[in-house]
Parts: sequence; structure tokens; C-alpha cells
Amino acid sequence: MQHRGKSIRPFIGAENFEISRSFYRDLGFEETVLFHNMSVFKSGGLAFYLQDGYVKDWVDNTMIFMEVDDVDKFWDDLVKLDLPGKYKRVKLTPVRAFDWGKECYVHDPSGILWHFGEFSK
Repeated sequence: MQHRGKSIRPFIGAENFEISRSFYRDLGFEETVLFHNMSVFKSGGLAFYLQDGYVKDWVDNTMIFMEVDDVDKFWDDLVKLDLPGKYKRVKLTPVRAFDWGKECYVHDPSGILWHFGEFSK
């Protein structure tokens, strides 16, 4: 089978939908409300759906990797947002280097783990 994918949009849950919406807007994503219980958040050509639904096992096992141009700059900008000071349960982990590139980590208010990374050139 051959296909030409144009985008991929994961669906993620939120323990507290309003807090998560605010968090993702603060993180720099552009929100479009689709329904009272679902929004799409975009950054450039990338997007994901945030749902007002929470299944602990599902959310606790959700990880998303997003490639960024410059992970060190991204980290510096991220720290300035003071997201852990604004949102309970949000955790930031500084940039780590690997043989494939570098990445930093963000746990969102529900516990979803985001990897923001940059591949070696």
C-alpha cells in the first residue's frame, strides 16, 4: 500500500480541560475550538486534538515528540514562561544530548510527556 500522508494529528486527553487549554496556549500553540469538549492546537503545519476526557492509564502512557529547529533556544524560551509556577504538575527537564540529537521534556498538567527535540545535522 502506498499513501502520501499530509499530516498526523494525535488525540490527547485532559484531566482538567480548561487548565490544559490555557497551558497549551501559553506554550505557544494556536487554539481553534471545535466543540465544547474538543479543540485543535496548531504550531506551523503540526496539530493535535485536545479532548475533555481523561483515562488515567491512557494519559499516563501518552508521549509526543515534536521536532524543533533549535532545542537550546526552545528551552530558554520555555524556562521564561514559568509554566511550573502557573500550573500544578507541570514539570520541565533540561536539554539532554544523545547520539541522534538533543531534546528536553515537558509534562503537561495532566501528565502527558512531551519531547521537544532537534536531530543532529
